[in-house]
Amino acid sequence: MNLVIVESPAKAKTIKKYLGPSFEVVASYGHVRDLVPKEGAVDPDHGFAMKYQIIERNEKHVQSIAKKLKDCEALYLATDPDREGEAISWHLHELLKSRRQLGDKPVHRVVFNEITKRAVQDAIASPRGISYDLVNAQQARRALDYLVGFNLSPLLWKKIRRGLSAGRVQSPALRLICEREAEIEAFVQREYWTIEADTAKDERAFVARLTTLGGEKVEQFTITDEARATEVKTALESAAGGKLRVEQVERKQRKRQPAPPFITSTLQQEAARKLGFTAQRTMRVAQQLYEGVDVGSGAVGLITYMRTDSVNLAQEAIAEIRAYVTERYGESDLPDAPRLFKTKAKNAQEAHEAIRPTSIRREPSAVKAHLTVEQFKLYELIWKRTLACQMAHALINQVAVDLSAGAGNLLRATGSMVVDPGFMRVYLEGRDDAKGADDDEDRMLPEMKVGELVDLIAIRPEQHFTEPPPRYSEATLVKALEEFGIGRPSTYASIISTLQDREYVILDKKRFVPTDVGRVVNRFLTDYFTSYVDYDFTARLEDDLDAVSRGEGDWIPLLERFWRPFKDLVDHTQEHVKRSDVTQERIEETCPKCGGQLAIRLGRNGRFIGCTHYPDCDYTRDLDPNKAEREAPEVIEGRSCPLCGSALEIKRGRYGKFIGCSAYPTCKHIEPLDKPEDTGVTCPKCNKGTLQKKKSRRGKVFYSCSTYPKCDYALWDEPLAEPCPSCGWPVLTLKITKTQGAAKICPQKECGYRAPVEDQETDSSAQN
Repeated sequence: MNLVIVESPAKAKTIKKYLGPSFEVVASYGHVRDLVPKEGAVDPDHGFAMKYQIIERNEKHVQSIAKKLKDCEALYLATDPDREGEAISWHLHELLKSRRQLGDKPVHRVVFNEITKRAVQDAIASPRGISYDLVNAQQARRALDYLVGFNLSPLLWKKIRRGLSAGRVQSPALRLICEREAEIEAFVQREYWTIEADTAKDERAFVARLTTLGGEKVEQFTITDEARATEVKTALESAAGGKLRVEQVERKQRKRQPAPPFITSTLQQEAARKLGFTAQRTMRVAQQLYEGVDVGSGAVGLITYMRTDSVNLAQEAIAEIRAYVTERYGESDLPDAPRLFKTKAKNAQEAHEAIRPTSIRREPSAVKAHLTVEQFKLYELIWKRTLACQMAHALINQVAVDLSAGAGNLLRATGSMVVDPGFMRVYLEGRDDAKGADDDEDRMLPEMKVGELVDLIAIRPEQHFTEPPPRYSEATLVKALEEFGIGRPSTYASIISTLQDREYVILDKKRFVPTDVGRVVNRFLTDYFTSYVDYDFTARLEDDLDAVSRGEGDWIPLLERFWRPFKDLVDHTQEHVKRSDVTQERIEETCPKCGGQLAIRLGRNGRFIGCTHYPDCDYTRDLDPNKAEREAPEVIEGRSCPLCGSALEIKRGRYGKFIGCSAYPTCKHIEPLDKPEDTGVTCPKCNKGTLQKKKSRRGKVFYSCSTYPKCDYALWDEPLAEPCPSCGWPVLTLKITKTQGAAKICPQKECGYRAPVEDQETDSSAQN
């Protein structure tokens, strides 16, 4: 018997079906060891020695592995084909060896890019040893992150406020968001006008835009006010006399090439644009598709490994895709030679293939019934992109017509038409912050010849205003992180989630906005640790880690070069920078109360303007002069407080809007803005209130007593007015899961009653 170790039980289940009875496959449940969570886990004075300890929750899994290992002849470490996967294998090997549970059994490292029968069996047949270059690169990254976090975070506590933390790659990412916000705030809007003409030929209407006026090219700010726009309109109407003359017709045919297959970053970007998925959600679902889904004939890995920066495709995959294209669409949609894409990432080396379906013949529609909604959406996206990348280019006819309205005045009309959609019949890449979709729509112009006259219906001046750069979305932030070399594809999701968890940024209309605390933390880091949040420095450090993983550099000297200057800067900042230097940003304004200097300060509720002579002078005001007016409570007409009779108001609190008494703090009556839905089920705890359907702060539905806070009884699942047949508790709950279907469950944990629900009963309940 041979023992195979993978990270997750889902992956173990899929691999097991591809190996014979002589293999036992078990999961480590991720990492088995990590640095001790206290100071001194990395010791710079002793060669950066790292102190590891077993992760408590995984102790039972390690013991299970050791027990099974006793009866096995060999150990196969089959964790993921990247640095983290290599490190998991190494940690497990070191742990078993230190506990003397390995004995003299041979240890093999096997890697595969897809969980298919061929790939798994080939990997088992061609094992290798543990790659210590990859392990050392992972250890170096972990040590760097630890040294930054354990030295900067206490500094933030002392200089700003308790509970803050900083990270090696999260801090430059925060800088990106804060700098974009500063650009938006500094932006000065400018007015400009364009002149458009509604024209027609042979009863087909089209639009032309003014490009030349009086022989001079029209620029963005040639016309900047309504008076000038009206003057130009009048002059053009007079010169045209109701007709425009065709001066030039340009015809072009261009080819549009398909996008390369997905890598980690482009998958995250496209899933954000087209599916509305966060980067974290995308990676979670991709992991499920990679590890295996039961599609009716047992679990099978549906996609290749999803942490990669390579756009290469295996030769057998390309051959299968080309055969599929020929069968499905015909040879006309197949390029003469396979498409080969060049990887843009400078140090792409950890994975050898792009993200693709393990078989293009496994169509999304064929497996839809076996997938969750989000699994199907992501699989379909990957399948379509992969198929399209090996299809023929699209052919697009473009026409540009210049029309004159008198001497020296030209207007241009453009149109395009897809002649042959090629790959576009399957997939078209999304866009970030696109102003238009010229390539995505057919805008045909009527046939025109030089010298012809076309009807001028109307000339329209159009007012415009310049717009600030857009805030980062998930897709554009991932793209920026990739372009600046901040982090690596496998870390983008954690970078974004960490910034949100620390409340340094929030999502507003799917765009990242820095919080007041995030701004102050960023200003502190950019002012006092400039080089360590510098984009080039961060990118160079990532390049150095990549060099270690390739065996081209040593990890200890890398840590030495980073640590000494960093530690000196931490010590200098600790000694010479005062808290007020960090939390106060002086402005060119004097205090109207005492004549002192005013500054932007950070308080418990965010930033505000206050006097630097505090506490001798207590002058303060809102940073935003319109904030008070904007957030003023709205009186609810026709309703009064049930406790004191005062008017009720819609107020805004930490967790959003709510209804409260205008007499606060004398009267503290509050109620939710949206009235909870009453289930009519009597509360089994107090027998006075009824259970109401509500939402938690994070939007999760739950059911609680209407008399809260007097009675705090609550349930996560829908209550049913039926007593438990087993223990007699007055209510049961309806729990519906994808794997086990619908069931009636007793909410009393010690009871354990569970009974399946008939389909028609479930449908009826869902409708109600």
